[in-house]
This record gives sequence, structure tokens and C-alpha cells, in this order.
Amino acid sequence: QVHVVESGGGLVQPGGSLRLSCVVSGFTFSMYAMSWYRQAPGKERELVAAITSAGGNTNYADSVKGRFTISRDNAKNTVYLQMNSLKPEDSAVYYCKADRTVVGGLLLYWGQGTQVTVSS
Repeated sequence: QVHVVESGGGLVQPGGSLRLSCVVSGFTFSMYAMSWYRQAPGKERELVAAITSAGGNTNYADSVKGRFTISRDNAKNTVYLQMNSLKPEDSAVYYCKADRTVVGGLLLYWGQGTQVTVSS
């Protein structure tokens, strides 16, 4: 059974930091690219950061470049999102996604999300 579980969200003041974690089970984590998305009320879900299966390549939304860092530990089946210099506009539900392209299609798993609120 597949599980994708995010944690680490919460309330933080502007300028503060949070580290999100996403632990997976039920599939071979090291074969999947991992991404963090976020969705604020009334807005579409957007890509925040992504990392390749081996961790050699990353990419970020322009709005978070230089402030957020995505990383992964394949031995722990975990992907992280370190968020620094947080702004109120970073407030959203943050989701973890795992994906892998296979012959015939795409394998895709989402977590349930963790709320991040940046407010004074």
C-alpha cells in the first residue's frame, strides 16, 4: 500500500523558516522524481520545487529561488523542503508528489498536504 505523508507545516512569522518532510512507503522511492507543490485558497496548485530520482538536478519556481531548498535522502525514503525567509504569500497547503515515467504511462502519487501559514 502506497503512503505519501507530509509533515512540518505550521504557523511562522515573516522572515522565519520551516522544514517540510515527506516520507513515502509502498514503492521504490529512489526510482521516483519528487516535487513539492502548493495551493493557496482560490488559486491553482503550483510547482514549488522538484528533484530528480538520484538528486542530481533540482528546479524551483522563480518566486522561491534563493529561499527554498529541496533535497532527498533515498536511504530514508524522504524528501525535504527547507524554506527560509518566508513571506505571507508563501502561505498555502504544501503537497508532496512522486512520479515516474514507465512504459505505457506515468506513475503518480500525491500526499494529503501540510498547511503553512506565514503571518505576524
